Amino acid sequence: MPTTLGEAVPDLELKTTGDRTVKLSDYRGQHLVLYFYPKASTPGCTQEGQDFRDAADAFAAAETVILGASRDGLKAQENFKAKQGFPFDLIADTDEALCRAFDVIKLKKMYGKESLGVERSTFLIDSTGVLRQEWRGVKVKGHVDEVLAAARAL
Repeated sequence: MPTTLGEAVPDLELKTTGDRTVKLSDYRGQHLVLYFYPKASTPGCTQEGQDFRDAADAFAAAETVILGASRDGLKAQENFKAKQGFPFDLIADTDEALCRAFDVIKLKKMYGKESLGVERSTFLIDSTGVLRQEWRGVKVKGHVDEVLAAARAL
């Protein structure tokens, strides 16, 4: 069952860049931005990641950690992180457990073909592990500023 606003997020075990395994509970005591993107190293996903990267210090000042997630494998995530100089980890959600927990797998249409893919979405989780805000069907331009304002308001 997908996580809803005001509920504690599931404590899934996740594979991240840096060859680490983390749980969402590892971030308790700080706020957490969890953003989902369709595919590493594509134009929109690169721009979104760069926007989060460029605001990383402001998020840190708001006691907020950033994690990016997609269904890409660890190698693709490592390359994406290194090439873009992201100061935050990326999650390789190859089994889609995290995507399902946040209900971001949606039917998409591209060039007349339908397929299941990740809907660009962002979730703001407070320091106690409760989902406080969500953005679905995100448009990249201006998005990070909106998320930062919400993080500062927690």
